[in-house]
Amino acid sequence: MANIKSAEKRILISQRNYDMNRAVRSFMRTSIKKFQLAVADGNKENAEKYLTDAFSSIDKAAKKGVIHKNQANRRKARLHKSLAAM
Repeated sequence: MANIKSAEKRILISQRNYDMNRAVRSFMRTSIKKFQLAVADGNKENAEKYLTDAFSSIDKAAKKGVIHKNQANRRKARLHKSLAAM
């Protein structure tokens, strides 16, 4: 355990940030999985709806610094490519 007050504070802050980042990442992954399930079922209407949700969650994660902006663009490109292949 930390002996210095500032170190104790940093531990609390880093734990809070970890929890927030994990929640954002989990929400992003869930929205991507919903889209992928819609694509696997062949339901294009649902896939298009879930695609916009997935794009939104990916952009939010990139904006908050949870993932890199290039990773966000790469993920969105791959999702869009899978929709176009339907």
